[in-house]
Order: sequence, then structure tokens, then C-alpha cells
Amino acid sequence: MGVPLSDTARRLVDEKTYVVVTTVNPDGSPHSTVLWIKRDGDDLIFSTITSRRKARNLRRDPRASVSFYDPAEPYTYATVNGTVTMTTEGGRELIEELSMKYNGRPYPEEPPEHIRVVCRLTPTSVLGR
Repeated sequence: MGVPLSDTARRLVDEKTYVVVTTVNPDGSPHSTVLWIKRDGDDLIFSTITSRRKARNLRRDPRASVSFYDPAEPYTYATVNGTVTMTTEGGRELIEELSMKYNGRPYPEEPPEHIRVVCRLTPTSVLGR
């Protein structure tokens, strides 16, 4: 069980706030990507494809950081650090749900070799204001 999200983090994740997910490359350098996100309780949920760098990084080292801010008030922000677990179960359904949340339309079809995973970040620390 992780630490609870702040009220600000919950509000921003529940809105259409884009986030930056940072993982650890094999050489120790950061790898950051802008993503769609949702939450399940205090866990942050996002999607990727198994062949992408962030998925490969997370399989090797499950530590990640998610940062985001309120576009209307840029000094209102949150950074959530934690560990990520991944599963292919529900991968396509998640990207569909996120596409409806952020774009209001279904996600485009993907080639069969694109295997979607659900990434669940359980917070170990939450920072922000």
C-alpha cells in the first residue's frame, strides 16, 4: 500500500491534465514522456505499448515519477514518485477510456504487434502545492 495522493493531485488527475512520466534508462539517465492518466484510489494508471522505452525501463526498474500542474495556475502542481506494476489485462480498454476522457472519441486501431499494458503507479511520496 502506498501513500495517499494530495487533494490537488486527485483533482488534477480527475481532470484532463496531461502528465509527464519519468522512468530510469539503463544508463541511469531519465526518460520522460507526456501521457494521459487516470487514478484508481490513490494509484495512478496509464497505458503504453510493451515495445516502448518506458515499458522496457519499467520492466527493468519499476521506479517512476509523474509530474503535472494546473494549466490555470502553474504553481499548483504535484509530483508523485512510486513503483509501477504492469499487466496486459485491460490494456486496450484503458487506452479507449483515456482517449474518451482526453479526446472525446475512440482511440485509433493499432497494429496487432502493439501490445498494450496497464501501468499502475503506487505512490511512495507525493510532493506539491
